Amino acid sequence: MSGKNGQGRGVAEVEPERLRPAGEFLVWAEPPPPRTHAAGGVLALALFVLTLFSTLIVGTEFALAFASHRAPFSGGLFVIEHIAAQPGLLMAGIPFSFTLLTILLAHELGHYFACRYYGIAASYPYFIPAPTIIGTMGAFIRIRSPIVNRTALFDVGLAGPVVGFLFAVPALALAIRYSAVVPSAEMDAPFLFGRPLLEWILTAWLRPGVAAEDLLLHPVGRAAWVGLFATGLNLLPAGQLDGGHIVYALASRRHRQISLLVAFGLLLLSAVWPGWMMWSALLLLLGFRHPRLADRWEPIDAKRRAWAGVAVAIFLLCFMPAPLRAR
Repeated sequence: MSGKNGQGRGVAEVEPERLRPAGEFLVWAEPPPPRTHAAGGVLALALFVLTLFSTLIVGTEFALAFASHRAPFSGGLFVIEHIAAQPGLLMAGIPFSFTLLTILLAHELGHYFACRYYGIAASYPYFIPAPTIIGTMGAFIRIRSPIVNRTALFDVGLAGPVVGFLFAVPALALAIRYSAVVPSAEMDAPFLFGRPLLEWILTAWLRPGVAAEDLLLHPVGRAAWVGLFATGLNLLPAGQLDGGHIVYALASRRHRQISLLVAFGLLLLSAVWPGWMMWSALLLLLGFRHPRLADRWEPIDAKRRAWAGVAVAIFLLCFMPAPLRAR
């Protein structure tokens, strides 16, 4: 029997942890075509519209702050009052909102189409509107059928972060190229945004001689920042995050131990950013069990192991020890 990618399962090629126990047989029918439900589509659309509205509000503040050469929210949290008096101001939020929603949608569609490729039933992407300084809590899809094997799990887990990252990088590069140099902008900033390694690299390349802390980021760059933060967070190698799926596909027996180490590491990092305490607690509450695969014996090929290295590189470019600090 061969997998979706046509690879054989010779015993000599399988790692000891992946050997099929004697007398255990694997039998499954071809999965039915992935199905979506009308009610799920309506809910997904409603959540998308609400998230569009919430990100437009936040994007308006980023746009007004950028036009005034001041840090976002340094003029107070009165943007809703301004929009209520002048609804047309919402149009100023389009660069941030549309960029952010595109990056998040690209991430989720990466997962969605990987699921479709392997015949895995998955929901439409669900966006989460939220009254936060970025206007959302991200997006997700629900997988509604078993994942066939390690290869499918690896590809589904990796596809989202890679596609989202490919959309975020040019957005950040364009924003840095057209950002304003305002040395004193952060003096009155109520929130300090962390800078991922990628932002430091692009700033040194595109704006040589300009210190990253003196750059007032264009709203498109703020959206790219959110996309990179979400990518780094999802690539944490723990639980059922995208990084956790990748670890389980590569070494399922070590998944629990690695997840526990990550949760403990985040707890230590909470000394730098208190928000990591919440994420550590969330990982512990959700637990580290992972849905079993229909075929957990087929090994990951060398090409995908190389892609795991790419995932690590993307994580290092996106991860921020202190993403956001309030003054």
